[in-house]
Amino acid sequence: MSQNKPARSGGATALGWVLTIGLNVVAPVLTYNALSDRGYADFVALLISGVWPLVDIAVYLAWHRRIDEFAAITLVFLGLTVVVTLVGPHSARLLLVKDSLVTGLFGVVCLASLAASRPLMFYFGRKFATDGTPEGLDRWNGLWQFEGFRRVQRNLTLGWGLGYIAEAAVRVGLSYVLTTGAMVTLNAVLSYGVTGALIAWTVLYARRARARGAAATAAAAAPAAVAG
Repeated sequence: MSQNKPARSGGATALGWVLTIGLNVVAPVLTYNALSDRGYADFVALLISGVWPLVDIAVYLAWHRRIDEFAAITLVFLGLTVVVTLVGPHSARLLLVKDSLVTGLFGVVCLASLAASRPLMFYFGRKFATDGTPEGLDRWNGLWQFEGFRRVQRNLTLGWGLGYIAEAAVRVGLSYVLTTGAMVTLNAVLSYGVTGALIAWTVLYARRARARGAAATAAAAAPAAVAG
């Protein structure tokens, strides 16, 4: 029985990834593009496509009987995107940069969370690195007692914050230089490219940190083993 438990946990984690990415990224983009192609106004398409993150929250709540920090943050930034879309003149340039302003604000929130008791990436890690069960959450929360783990979470938060601020600055600057058609394509490339690069860096950095931690633990245990 115990041999099957990791498989179930891994399957639950994978399903969580699929649902989160599908309902928060893929479905909203496809819905927004489909409605825009059919002539819907930008803010109407955005509001309708924003239903999918709400579905993700409902699924998570029904599954785990609680709402997590990632779902709450999704709602906050969905609201910010809607506000940026509705407020001010609906020029093509402002519509192009609205997402950059939101991601830039996310970067600022990441940096600001470094002053909190636990940085933002700690909660994102708990969302994606566990299966959402009480045991998995307790294990993740318990890791905070280790100085190395705390350092990794703060460094990851710093990296994501600086990365998204830089991405937002580049996109806003280029929107005033390139044509609208070029920026539509570049926005998608930069958005997914930067996020993909940050995810890859996070995985690589976390693996190296775990390897260093394991090596340090082994080195510390060696004298005791010799003495024994």
